[in-house]
Amino acid sequence: QVQLVESGGGSVQPGGSLRLSCAVSGSRRSTAIMSWYRQAPGKQRELVASITSGGRLFYVDSVKGRFTISRDNGQKTVYLQMNNLKPEDTAVYYCNRDLWLGVSSPQWAWGQGTQVTVSS
Repeated sequence: QVQLVESGGGSVQPGGSLRLSCAVSGSRRSTAIMSWYRQAPGKQRELVASITSGGRLFYVDSVKGRFTISRDNGQKTVYLQMNNLKPEDTAVYYCNRDLWLGVSSPQWAWGQGTQVTVSS
């Protein structure tokens, strides 16, 4: 059974930075496309960034130039470096395996997520 464990969230002021981590365990399937999603209170979960095993990237427009997704294929870990955080980035962040790059197509059960709060 696949387990996704997200970590690294916290509370920061606007303009601050955080680095999120996602550890994948229990999967025999390829982690070809891994993504970060977020869900703000009262809103639907949205795709934020994706990365293929070959390094192709996708970012939603609202985070371009501020967020960087990366991965360690050997360790089955995915990272999200978030810089210049804004209050609108406040959400619970989740990772998942996607079927297509840039298209919300999660394949696994969701983990518990990690809370990111941006506030002055």
